[in-house]
Amino acid sequence: MKKFSVALALLLALFACEEKKDAKKPQDASKNGPVSVEAIVIKATTVSESIEVAGNILPFELTEIRPEISGRVIQLNFKEGSTVAKDVLLVKLFDEDLQAQLKKLKVQLQIAEKTEERQRELLKISGISQQDYDLSLLQVNNIKADIELTMVNIGKTEIHAPYAGRMGLRNISLGAYITPANILTTLSQVNMKKISFSIPEKYSNDIRPGMSVVFGIEGKEGQYKATILASETVIESETRNLKILATINDGNNNLVPGSFAKVGLTLGSNNAAVMVPSQCIVPTARTKQLLLYRNGTPEFVSVTTGLRNAENVQITSGLQPGDTVITTGLLFIRKDSKVKLTKVN
Repeated sequence: MKKFSVALALLLALFACEEKKDAKKPQDASKNGPVSVEAIVIKATTVSESIEVAGNILPFELTEIRPEISGRVIQLNFKEGSTVAKDVLLVKLFDEDLQAQLKKLKVQLQIAEKTEERQRELLKISGISQQDYDLSLLQVNNIKADIELTMVNIGKTEIHAPYAGRMGLRNISLGAYITPANILTTLSQVNMKKISFSIPEKYSNDIRPGMSVVFGIEGKEGQYKATILASETVIESETRNLKILATINDGNNNLVPGSFAKVGLTLGSNNAAVMVPSQCIVPTARTKQLLLYRNGTPEFVSVTTGLRNAENVQITSGLQPGDTVITTGLLFIRKDSKVKLTKVN
């Protein structure tokens, strides 16, 4: 009786092992009937890619005010932080030596003109030669040229505002001797502003003048708008980025130049894009494939992908609107497998 019990236990253990082996064997879909799958019918949709980059607020114009000549400051006609009009006199340098030289040249011109006038009358009666008259006329023209040069030098002693704007901090005091190397102050056009930012080179073909962008400022609520003015002509070799410049529509004039901004751009918009769920993509060694349902049978097709988001991926080639893409059971389907659609979205 004891021997019979031991034999029965061994027999039961043997059956249990065989069942486990059978359970570990993968099921062949082609032998066990059609595989139940779900699918979606592809429709054209609108897709775009958004990026966020860092930007910098700039005044529309910013000029370092420097003298063209060396000299001593005798007038400072602006206040730091004040707004000035175009062509207003900002700084005046000492010019009495040039003014004295100008007076001397004007006297010389009067004498030379009278001499030229007398010799012109003598030339009419052949009292002098043509050469003598030409020399007197040349003297008049030389003195006029010297007067113009002196007046230009006098003009360089006056520094005017090139445009209406806001003055910066001054770096000189009254009576200081300055040279062209000195920065007297800065002038910025702040009633209009610009924003500069850089984008990766792969988006360079999507940027064109007139495009709208939005940006936000740290510590300020709401969004601001800007219009792309131009882009750099070359891509930066170190960063592989393209620099963009846009004008800001800041009606309230409450943006401070130099502020950090977060710029948002919508690029690569496509109104006839083909999107599929990301889990439908079957990666292979060289290509990416989708499993289509055609005439009751599965068909593997190679595709090219484009933009992505959290759930879907764009198919740029290999798929058309109206195609039926299988979304489930992808691991159990082979080329000769039979499938049965249980749900189509």
